[in-house]
Amino acid sequence: MRKALDTCKDWLGIVVGCVIMAAGYVFFINPYNIVPGGVYGTSIVLHNLMPNIQVGTFGYMFDIPLLILSAILLGAKLGSRTLAASMMTPAIMNFISYLAYPTEAALEALDPAQLIGGALDMRQHLMLTCLIGSVMIGLGCGIVVRCQATTGGSDIIAMIMQKYLKIRFSNAILMVDGMVVAFGFMVIGLGLFTDNGSSHEGCLLSFYSLISIWLISRVIARTISGTKDDKLLFIISSKPIDELHHYILVNLDRTATKIKSNGLYTDEEKEMLFIVVRNKEVPGIKECIRQADPHAFVVVTDAYDTFGAGWKQLPKKGDLEVE
Repeated sequence: MRKALDTCKDWLGIVVGCVIMAAGYVFFINPYNIVPGGVYGTSIVLHNLMPNIQVGTFGYMFDIPLLILSAILLGAKLGSRTLAASMMTPAIMNFISYLAYPTEAALEALDPAQLIGGALDMRQHLMLTCLIGSVMIGLGCGIVVRCQATTGGSDIIAMIMQKYLKIRFSNAILMVDGMVVAFGFMVIGLGLFTDNGSSHEGCLLSFYSLISIWLISRVIARTISGTKDDKLLFIISSKPIDELHHYILVNLDRTATKIKSNGLYTDEEKEMLFIVVRNKEVPGIKECIRQADPHAFVVVTDAYDTFGAGWKQLPKKGDLEVE
């Protein structure tokens, strides 16, 4: 029963994530020719060349071949969740687009002046629309990944580059997105392959595209992994510090690892405590140490990830993790 409930929650999360991501593109990214890298960034550029084909439809043209390549070159199993997310997002994007624009001409032009009757015309607020759209895309994609699915796209290209060209995944993603932004700059900014000609505003859109790529990646990482504000403390004292033990066990309702150690110079036996706490709990521990042993040696550093009782569970084989 519990497993069935978790599965239903994951599928609902995939649908919600795809809707949020599609809405971010339709309302805040596509109408303003911001190119946030990846498959849909390329699709936005191609829509400028072939306005009669919608952005979501171009997404299908890329996603289906990439999923097949993934199975052939990477030996990846195309899970039902990934297939559903990859097929659902372009369909939702096209559906919302048809509802949002009053005429076929407005839909082909992606005219923001006619988007929901002009209620979402953000042409004078490009930075704001860039930020809102990027946050929505990153949030939606992050929710999908948390539900153990992916939306396919440029991640597959990056994984192929990593496997066959020995390029780090993060660098491969940067290269792919960089090429997409360069393609957008040539078509939208310089007017190549179109009759529009060079546009000062189009050139500036490339900078918004770079902001969008960075922000999307940060929101995805934060959505998947949450805030990484755990702190790792090493506390070394030359005397028993029972007050600190009591504070950790009772006040914080945590435990710690006590390690016997010796000073290298004096060979004096010392007590060392190893503990991971939330960032907000550090000031209280520092004050307790100051009162128990003001001469204690204390090291506080970031704990990038923490697994175990009271923290996160260790990931299972095949679980998706942010790099």
